[in-house]
Amino acid sequence: MSQAELPNQINQAIGAHGAWKLRLRTAINTGACDIAPATASSDNQCAFGKWLHGPTVDATTRAGVPYQVIRRLHAEFHQTAGKVLTKAVAGDTLAAQKILDSEFNDQSEKLVRALHKWKREAA
Repeated sequence: MSQAELPNQINQAIGAHGAWKLRLRTAINTGACDIAPATASSDNQCAFGKWLHGPTVDATTRAGVPYQVIRRLHAEFHQTAGKVLTKAVAGDTLAAQKILDSEFNDQSEKLVRALHKWKREAA
């Protein structure tokens, strides 16, 4: 992995994961989503997850604390997104909204803060 690739991947991840909130709000409002809850729950289905788990991340990066923290937070983010989506498509809008406003927001903020920190450290 080149040093230039990491900040680019992080920037893309921040934007893409920010879009999840809108996607989940839409699912809560409509009861439908273009992504299945099981797919949303998986941390290796989005572009960042494919990169994070993919072969271009070298062993030194994988062994580092920043990578390990991001990988854990990214997995937790997707598990929580999947919970929101499961409730939303089942029609349980109150529960979905509650998870979105609490657990999901917390996970999202932690992930974005950690991504910004990793980007600064890599610069």
